[in-house]
Amino acid sequence: MSRILPGLALCCVTLHCASLAAADIEQPQVLVFAAASLTDALRQIGAAYERTTPVRIKMSFDASSNMARQIEAGAPADIFFCADTQWMDYLQTRGLLQANTRRNLLGNRLVLIAPVASHVELKIAPHFPLVAALGGGRLATGDPDSVPVGRYARAALSALAIWAEVAPRLVRAENVRAALIYVAHGDAPLGIVYASDALVDSDVRVVDTFPANTHPPIVYPVALTKAAKSAAVGFLTYLSSAQGHAIFVAYGFTEPDG
Repeated sequence: MSRILPGLALCCVTLHCASLAAADIEQPQVLVFAAASLTDALRQIGAAYERTTPVRIKMSFDASSNMARQIEAGAPADIFFCADTQWMDYLQTRGLLQANTRRNLLGNRLVLIAPVASHVELKIAPHFPLVAALGGGRLATGDPDSVPVGRYARAALSALAIWAEVAPRLVRAENVRAALIYVAHGDAPLGIVYASDALVDSDVRVVDTFPANTHPPIVYPVALTKAAKSAAVGFLTYLSSAQGHAIFVAYGFTEPDG
């Protein structure tokens, strides 16, 4: 009998470990493709959601354009959360979204930033001396040909009648967080990012905020992809909940205007 019991105990331990491993493998996972500007807020929301459910939230952040093209190429995202309506439209017209789940969830503000130690002072207005303030440096923002923040920046600078002189002085960053880093590290004396980005980096300061009427409304739409797993529905709902909303507001996001 004494020889049987150790063997039985070992068998039970082995079965228990196998059961835990199987449970870990079978744990539902939701993959979110999101705009870079959502990084900090979404990570906190994902962690909060995981404390309420066995679902694991995985996230990938980049320019909305890059995320959309990856989904188009077959990347297995469950949720797409971008920084403008154009890239959401891009996927919707290709039949890659569950259109009935699409909603405009957030808004933001466009700001001019400088390194925190910079003494530059500017008031944003038509024909304001942005190029002179750059000195021999360049203006960092997202690539206006693809990255939403760059498109908003181009619209604003065009409305202020200074785009033509500023355009040759751009650092066309691959996403808004890359533009933020250029300024935070002192590689660019000024940059245009979202207010939410400026809020999370103590190495930059806001010089001024662009008037809302100088650019299209900054809107963050979210939707399930066509191939989304059923577990994604719960997280999409949580993003719109009071808990999710409170975190977005704490990170500087606003209600959508459009």
